[in-house]
Amino acid sequence: MKRILKYIFTIVLLSILWGGIVFFGTLNGWWHQPMSKDGNTDPFVKSVEKELEKEFVGNFAMAIMKDGLPEKEVFQSAGKKVDKNTVFQVASLSKFVTAVGIMKLVELGKIDLDTPISKYLTRWKLPPSEFDNEQVTVRRLLSHTAGLTDGLGYSGFENPAAVQTLEASLTKAADADAGVSGIVKVGIQPNSDWKYSGGGFTLLQLIVEETSGQSFDAFMKSNLFQPLNMDSSTYMWDDSLNNRLCDFFNSDKTVAPHLYYTSLAATSLYTSLSDLEVFFQLFLTGKDGAPIGRGVISAESLKLLRTTHWDIMGEGVYGLGCMLYIDIENNEDIFGHDGKSTPPINTAIRINPVTGDGIIILETGNPDLATRVASDWVLLKTGKVDTLLFTRLLGKMTTMLIFGVLFISIFVIGAGIWRKRSKNAVN
Repeated sequence: MKRILKYIFTIVLLSILWGGIVFFGTLNGWWHQPMSKDGNTDPFVKSVEKELEKEFVGNFAMAIMKDGLPEKEVFQSAGKKVDKNTVFQVASLSKFVTAVGIMKLVELGKIDLDTPISKYLTRWKLPPSEFDNEQVTVRRLLSHTAGLTDGLGYSGFENPAAVQTLEASLTKAADADAGVSGIVKVGIQPNSDWKYSGGGFTLLQLIVEETSGQSFDAFMKSNLFQPLNMDSSTYMWDDSLNNRLCDFFNSDKTVAPHLYYTSLAATSLYTSLSDLEVFFQLFLTGKDGAPIGRGVISAESLKLLRTTHWDIMGEGVYGLGCMLYIDIENNEDIFGHDGKSTPPINTAIRINPVTGDGIIILETGNPDLATRVASDWVLLKTGKVDTLLFTRLLGKMTTMLIFGVLFISIFVIGAGIWRKRSKNAVN
């Protein structure tokens, strides 16, 4: 019996050690082969271009940012030519830009981050639930901690005439992704868990309209896009941009439709690489001496966006409409947002507020290339796996853990049997 307990103890001890090695290795990218071995701009760009030759991408626009300025831009298209002024839909990256607009609304004194949202709503109200709806605040909507369980996910409408009103979409989104109820309600205790909620941002869209007296798109244009000269940016499709709208593609290289959304704030931003380069600079002190916020919004509001509002195992993962990808020096994180939708749109922006470096990627026709390229950029620059790459490596990490524990168990038991037989042979 003692011998069996000794074997079990050894297996458990070695398994714990192996688990620590696998987890530490995953965090530091040991089990991931990035597209490039060199994080410097030229070799990294060459590696990305080689990847573009291997995979189908309908349209691709990328900027490597250095000290807040575009150091290198890359474009590719399977259809009409793409350049820095080509207009893309950016899916959930829209939330990041929306969050800046919400902070502007706070600065204008129209709303407060911690006041129950019921104070601002007249056109639509959260349905009754077993939880306290008065604990739903703007801060919690921005940080996906309001207890909403819609799980949206919007698929959009091919016909603009089919687009729902805001109120109808909040009641039950007709374009909810498959397997999602599309009903915006409080389904868990607010501030008890982090639940990604597209519906929460559609609710924020309604709050902007109720408190500003403008449509959501008009508010964002007058308070953010126009002051920053982001002339290619809009949440509501403008036919004057038709000649600059990128082509949409399915993964099988066929042409995909242009979709329209009720959920503007959550997923419907149209913008260009050039405009996002300007947006990127909003968070930095410019070489020309331009302050953080460019006189449009305060540095304090922009800092609050990337302040941790939810963490996992002590690591911040989300601020206010802003993903926190990996911690760096000076209590800062590389931050930004990704976007993903179907037909395939994948977008990514990563900002290092300490160095002013970063990456912006817009693409159609490939479901995850932008995220993979951006995560590789973070890994090569920091030596650390960012939040989304870690999620992608979970399957590999689990497989390594299982096979490692099996190997350890077989090895320890086999060694024990061999040792016992050797002793018996001697006796």
